[in-house]
Amino acid sequence: MNLPSSVRDPVAPGEPRLRDVQCCGPHGLHRMAYTEWGDPANPRVLVCVHGLTRNGRDFDDLARALASEYRVVCPDVVGRGRSGWLVVKDDYQLPLYAADMVTLIARLDVPEVHWVGTSMGGLIGMLLASMPGNPIRRLVLNDVGPVIIAEAVRRIGEYVGMAPVFPDIDAAEAYIRAVSVPFGNLPDAQWRHLTETSIHPVEGGWAMRYDPGLGDSFRKTPLQTDVDLWPLYESISCPTLVLRGAQSDLLARETAEAMALRGPKARVVEVPDVGHAPTLMDPAQIAPIRDFLLEVR
Repeated sequence: MNLPSSVRDPVAPGEPRLRDVQCCGPHGLHRMAYTEWGDPANPRVLVCVHGLTRNGRDFDDLARALASEYRVVCPDVVGRGRSGWLVVKDDYQLPLYAADMVTLIARLDVPEVHWVGTSMGGLIGMLLASMPGNPIRRLVLNDVGPVIIAEAVRRIGEYVGMAPVFPDIDAAEAYIRAVSVPFGNLPDAQWRHLTETSIHPVEGGWAMRYDPGLGDSFRKTPLQTDVDLWPLYESISCPTLVLRGAQSDLLARETAEAMALRGPKARVVEVPDVGHAPTLMDPAQIAPIRDFLLEVR
């Protein structure tokens, strides 16, 4: 009997299967990598999508916590992680990311999914969930909403694509700690995990595992005013959970409070002592997500 590769490949207990899928953009084909946890035959699928310069390994702890309930799939959005880089940097846009996720869900061969999205991953989820006939049945938005604060985007744009080549892993970790201060006071082991999954060896040392070209659009057309996505949000009908870092500069408290009253009338949970964005590595941050996704409604 010919089993799919996800079943054949030997994987150590508690470790993900490494997969990829070919996607099509306006200027050709590209490869999107993803990690997969849990039973590959489980029809219950949770898709977890990371933030702007991060990658799917950010969700390792969340995936381990939910792998007994879901087939958990964590893509590296194109240009990040193990995925390919786009030739035309202007193609790094939400519509292409959303199209790639539709291709991924088709590869998974399931009619519906649950979705956890951090920052950019939440925007991709919002875009998909707003479309008629979409496959998202439960949506978790991690520190992102329908108003994108321009000042926060400009802060992020200051470091995107500007990282140096690091002489060693310790130097890379020091850099990641510096640009990721809003993540909060993480244990050393979590900082090391975020570092080891965010860099790759290059000539002369180590570099961030994303295309520096991601920063091109930030510098070409810097955002001057807040972005209003309320029409998108108000088109969402599936049950929605919003996590907000209490010190977030990207998702204002008043926006989160309004999200509880408009559109899908999201359940809102504020995470103390964290800015943008909660890392979802701590049991206290994972618990409300697990409860929301698994509740019977």
